[in-house]
Amino acid sequence: MHRRTAPRLARILACAAVPVMLVATGCSSDDSGGKKKESAKPTQSAKPTSTASVKPAAYGKLPEVCKTLSEKTVDKLVPKAEKKEGKALPSTDTNDSASCFWSGLNDEDVKDLQFRSLTVSLKRFPSDPTLGSGEKRAQDFAAQQTTKAATQDGAKDAKTEKAGDVGDDASVVSTQTKKDDNDFTNETVVARSQNVVVSVKYSGAGYEGAKSPNADDMKKDAQEAAKEVVAAVANANKQ
Repeated sequence: MHRRTAPRLARILACAAVPVMLVATGCSSDDSGGKKKESAKPTQSAKPTSTASVKPAAYGKLPEVCKTLSEKTVDKLVPKAEKKEGKALPSTDTNDSASCFWSGLNDEDVKDLQFRSLTVSLKRFPSDPTLGSGEKRAQDFAAQQTTKAATQDGAKDAKTEKAGDVGDDASVVSTQTKKDDNDFTNETVVARSQNVVVSVKYSGAGYEGAKSPNADDMKKDAQEAAKEVVAAVANANKQ
């Protein structure tokens, strides 16, 4: 009996003396047959998907477009305007885009009939992860509008130059067009202020042989009007 139990006792004592080797030597009482038991590997958590981030748009709303110019400015640029309060043009959402139109014929002096029209347009761009920041989108749109102003309505003799001190950046496009046998002088200012694009188109013509308006004077007036509109956009977004 002593001879039979001695080997078993020696084995038990050996296993007790080296507990850290249990997994390696198979001294446990399971049926693993001496094979190493693999511990469960922790499941790797999925890496967070990086989402493209864009700079938040500075301006979240537009002002009432027909109120972006003072009555004094309207009287100066469009004497005898049919509607001094302006005519708002149709828009699906006036917080994204809006336009207002003024026109008038100074008929007090039949020898110098002067027609003037003025259009103010606003376009706001929110930031979008898939489309880019509102500011970048506004920059692209302003460039498109500047090109359009130089070619629309059969424009000729187009000249484009930078307009200083109007928003963050601006251009003024000078063109000549003809309508109903009348020669029109057009000055269009396209300005960007943060994520909003302001367009001011000022047109004039002398009717029935009256002299054409001075292009330099009209350009100056259009730029002053654009500054006023840009200021109105900023004021509408003050906290």
